Amino acid sequence: MTLKIHIDDSAAPYEQVRAQISEQARAGVLPVGYRLPTVRGLAESLGLAANTVAKAYRALESDGVIETRGRNGTFVAEAGSAAERELASAAQAYVERARRLGLTETDALVAVRDALRAVYGE
Repeated sequence: MTLKIHIDDSAAPYEQVRAQISEQARAGVLPVGYRLPTVRGLAESLGLAANTVAKAYRALESDGVIETRGRNGTFVAEAGSAAERELASAAQAYVERARRLGLTETDALVAVRDALRAVYGE
């Protein structure tokens, strides 16, 4: 696993850790079941505070990218399971809210496309 933290980057260090691990897991660079370094170990190797890495790990676990198995360690989770369920739930809530607001399907899709472009770029 190779991570690079850029202090002059506009993204917070924990977000850089989260994004890089997430991308490597989704790309298969970090295979399912791969054991991640401990919070302290990764923090030391990156020159970050342990709380910074712990925050990234919590976000990754919430996203379903990694799973913590107590004292056994932290591992790359099976892709998609929790993340896909959470995304589907959020999408369902969005669609229901758009409908209650009286928006058309086209209006709802335009809003999603705009939000995606804002986050992912064009």
